[in-house]
Amino acid sequence: MRDPRRLKTEVLAGLVVALALIPEAISFSIIAGVDPRMGLFASFTMACTIAIVGGRPAMISAATGAVALVIAPVARDHGSDYFLATVLLAGVLQIVLSLLGVARLMRFIPRMVMVGFVNALAILIFLAQLPHLVGPSIP
Repeated sequence: MRDPRRLKTEVLAGLVVALALIPEAISFSIIAGVDPRMGLFASFTMACTIAIVGGRPAMISAATGAVALVIAPVARDHGSDYFLATVLLAGVLQIVLSLLGVARLMRFIPRMVMVGFVNALAILIFLAQLPHLVGPSIP
């Protein structure tokens, strides 16, 4: 905070992430089958929580595919009433796991497993979007 160049870099990075977060939150809330306003609120809540308690590089902390794929079955099976509760529970679990020091165990996970996880996530997101791509109604 004492270095003006560092502060400028941090502020600009925050603005870029915030601007990228809006369309991402809207699109992933559509995947989850909930109102985009709810997705924006949940994404804002997660991002502010991580900003307050601190995060790590590559930490899943906003409206990402992993969050949307967890939220979609909850929203479908239990309705949107449990949407915010699920997001808050995920945040509490992240905080508890960080306090327990579970992040140190990440070094034992091979890089190929992480690459496979991200690829599987991309396939699941593609499959969730496939019904919107095949046979859309054109006015």
